[in-house]
Amino acid sequence: MLLRTDPFRELDRLAEQLLGAAGRPVTMPMDAYEREGAFWVHLDLPGVDPDSIDLSVEQNALTVHAERPAPGISQAEMVVAERPHGVFRRQLFLGETLDVERIEAGYDAGVLTVKIPVAEEAKPRRIEVGHAGEKKEITG
Repeated sequence: MLLRTDPFRELDRLAEQLLGAAGRPVTMPMDAYEREGAFWVHLDLPGVDPDSIDLSVEQNALTVHAERPAPGISQAEMVVAERPHGVFRRQLFLGETLDVERIEAGYDAGVLTVKIPVAEEAKPRRIEVGHAGEKKEITG
């Protein structure tokens, strides 16, 4: 016997059965961090066919779109339905210091990894300081 301990999940399941729509939005958990001159984003998309994943950039917004079809069990009575299915969509707003022309992405073991490099002109750089006896022209 399966025990249910989350009463709200049960209400969501009933609402889905009655209304035909998911009670909770389909989520795409994410981790993001900066390392090695780039921003790294990891998005959990378990069970998603890699061919259904679509990434696009428009006006400094990265959109991730993926789909996981519902299980084909139409004649069965669902006892527990906690695995999300349907369309997953998430939008990340990118700063102007990122190089959107060199974004890389890969999908492995249910995790989509996106690498967004920092633009070369936005990276810190060393500026040489001239000193007495050395002739450097400064223009303003």
